[in-house]
Order: sequence, then C-alpha cells, then structure tokens
Amino acid sequence: MQIEPTFLGGVLVLVPRRFGDVRGFFCESWSGRTLLDAGLDLPEFVQDNHSLSAAAGTLRGLHFQAPPHAQGKLVRCGRGRLFDVAVDIRKGSPSYGQWTGVELSFENGRQLWIPPGFLHGFVTREPDTEILYKCTDYYAPDCDGAVAWDSIGIDWGVAGQPILSAKDAQAPSWNEFDSPFTYEGPFGYEAGL
Repeated sequence: MQIEPTFLGGVLVLVPRRFGDVRGFFCESWSGRTLLDAGLDLPEFVQDNHSLSAAAGTLRGLHFQAPPHAQGKLVRCGRGRLFDVAVDIRKGSPSYGQWTGVELSFENGRQLWIPPGFLHGFVTREPDTEILYKCTDYYAPDCDGAVAWDSIGIDWGVAGQPILSAKDAQAPSWNEFDSPFTYEGPFGYEAGL
C-alpha cells in the first residue's frame, strides 16, 4: 500500500496495490500491519458506513462528530467518482481552517484517512456514486455537527447549486462555528472545554 501524507497533519491518502488479471482485480483495502510497519498509529474501527448518491453534484457535508464520540474515517469510493474533503478544526493547529481535497474513484482505488478533529465532506462527480467508510467510533446523534459547505472557500468544482440535504442546507457558517477540538500535535486533538 502506498501512503501519501497531505499538508494537513494526520490526513493521509492510502493507495492499495491492485492485482489484476482477465477476471478483474484483487486488493487489500485495509491492512493494519501496513500502517504499523510504516510507523503510524493504528486506528480501531468499530463501524462501517455505505452511502449511495444517485445524482452527480450531490454534496454531503461538512460533517463532524464531537467528543466524546469523535470519529476518524477511512473513506473510499466503491463505484463512481467523488471529490473528498477534510478541513482542520483543531483550535490552535497551524493549519486550522485549511482544507485538502482528493478525488476518490472506483478506478483509482485511492482512500482518504481523516482523523478526529477534522470536518469531512464530499461531492459526487458521477451518477450512482457509492462511498464506503470505516469509523473509529459509533454514530452518536447528540455529538453530530455540521458546518456550511460554502462558508470556508472550498473549490468543490460544482457548477451551480449542489444537491443538499435539509440538514446541510441549514448548517451554520464557518464564522458561527465554535470547534470542540483543540490541537495537541500534528496527529492529535483533545476535546475542547
């Protein structure tokens, strides 16, 4: 597996190796041993999620789950193509409020590791795009939060208005957001008070 750091501390692009022949391909989409061998901390996943977006231009995000149920996510595309985004929301971080985006597709097999302390969102580039992601904590409705997709200056590459849920259309702006995360180093956070 190829591991590519991004400029946001802790956010990584993982590219599993594919072994193909006339039947198709095989790959290990997740290997804890590979991360350990690379000297990285091994997240413990407790929940897998699978989402389908029927139309291209569907935007989901920007979402987070606050402590004590903060989630790290390992995101990949099972079918289609999407633009996946992480935003640093760790107060005191040198990259606070900055974002990175990566195209994930069935074709390229890339994955994005987003640790706790980051907003997450994506927009679909093709119809019937599936996103699959592993989470390091269970969904907790009382810890669920969102920030308006268009309030941070992210170039989503969408012409016109994306397709949004009611929750995402009504999310507070970045200027109204008070992050529950505090920076404690390049790969961590601590819960804000």
